[in-house]
Amino acid sequence: MLLACLAIAVGLVVLVWSADRFVLGAAATARHFGMSPLLIGMTIVSLGTSAPEIFVSLSASFDGAGTLAIGNALGSNIANIGLVLGITALIAPLPIQGRMLKKEIPILLLVTVIAGLVLQDLSIDFWDGIILLSCLVVTLFWLFFENSDQGTTGIDEEESEAMDALSTKQSLFWLVVGLVALMLSARLLVWGAVEVARFFEISELVIGLTIVAIGTSLPELAASVTSALKGHHDIAIGNVVGSNIFNLLSVLPIPGLVAVTQIESSALYRDYTTMFLLTLLLIAFLYGSRRAKRVGRRAGSILLLAYVSYLGLLLVQS
Repeated sequence: MLLACLAIAVGLVVLVWSADRFVLGAAATARHFGMSPLLIGMTIVSLGTSAPEIFVSLSASFDGAGTLAIGNALGSNIANIGLVLGITALIAPLPIQGRMLKKEIPILLLVTVIAGLVLQDLSIDFWDGIILLSCLVVTLFWLFFENSDQGTTGIDEEESEAMDALSTKQSLFWLVVGLVALMLSARLLVWGAVEVARFFEISELVIGLTIVAIGTSLPELAASVTSALKGHHDIAIGNVVGSNIFNLLSVLPIPGLVAVTQIESSALYRDYTTMFLLTLLLIAFLYGSRRAKRVGRRAGSILLLAYVSYLGLLLVQS
């Protein structure tokens, strides 16, 4: 049991670190080989926010723990809205970007509805995975051409400087090291999570919704809190919305692509419903705060309280 807990702790730390290294190495390598900054931003950097969840879901699915992977996807989205945005809004009010209300928010709502339709038969199979991945491709193309028309680069100044600081050999080094570390840490984390679930006789779904989901949401939490403390809190909502879109389209389909995965009814009626309601609550706060142009501490308190209440429900039911 102690070894399993240690595996979870070490796995999470290495997972977060290696995801950052992998994304930086992959983006810098692509840049050295001539890929445009916009394309890098719309693909590697955007999907990079879901890298921990993707590798954990891959490892869990190949180990026969598909429900843990599904719990990871749903739980990460719940944690991103309730925990990450809740805490960040308490630190500093979050500015609302008008462009996001017209583009990313409608996409998030549509993707959330599609995910619910996929889950409604309490299983994810190969074709469900193909549907979600097809939506991912369409979303990436649409975001790419929208940003291209508006002349945006897809990469912020800090990311660009970090890429420029790496030579081609360094970029390839961090790409390989990050990828290997991601795979190993994901397997270590999944093994520890499954062992803990068996020891306490808790379902793998609940472990995925809590320990693994919170752990894989740490990059978003750290980035959002750090940005808020530095006064760059305008990116927090965009990061979470983007991460949630890519979680549903790139993480959720993985178990179905590996094997037909049966889903516990609670994953749909409790966890998906919670994610959907939190998404609606976030949208209500965003559109309701358009005049003030920011999501304040009251909204942050409500989001955080909703997340704590959800954790309480999981604890009682498990």
